Amino acid sequence: MESLFGEYFKTLRERRGLSLRSFCLANGFDPGNISRLERGLFPPPESVDKLREYAKALGLESGSTEWIEFFDRAAASRGQIPRDLQQEQNLVRHLPLLFRTLRGQKLSAESLDKVVEVVREANSHGR
Repeated sequence: MESLFGEYFKTLRERRGLSLRSFCLANGFDPGNISRLERGLFPPPESVDKLREYAKALGLESGSTEWIEFFDRAAASRGQIPRDLQQEQNLVRHLPLLFRTLRGQKLSAESLDKVVEVVREANSHGR
């Protein structure tokens, strides 16, 4: 799972035209650690501050689609739900319905309607 984040990290770095060494030199990162991170040998950091540092070094604008995806991929690679979504109690309460759906279990029409309603509500709040 770590490669989900690592591959994205590498893609963002390469998109900026930076070699691993030049990226690390410019930002004070250890090339060995970043290489292991990109190859999925290290999990994404738990520290939000460290993730922000990496995101800024990669040229991501705070709040942009790429910024959000960067943090979402880090959480997913660690097997976690993104922190901002954990705050949405209505969404979290209905996650078991989503998980059953993803596993291919049939839901009642009422349950499926509820999942759609919760997702739409979350989207209307800027998600």
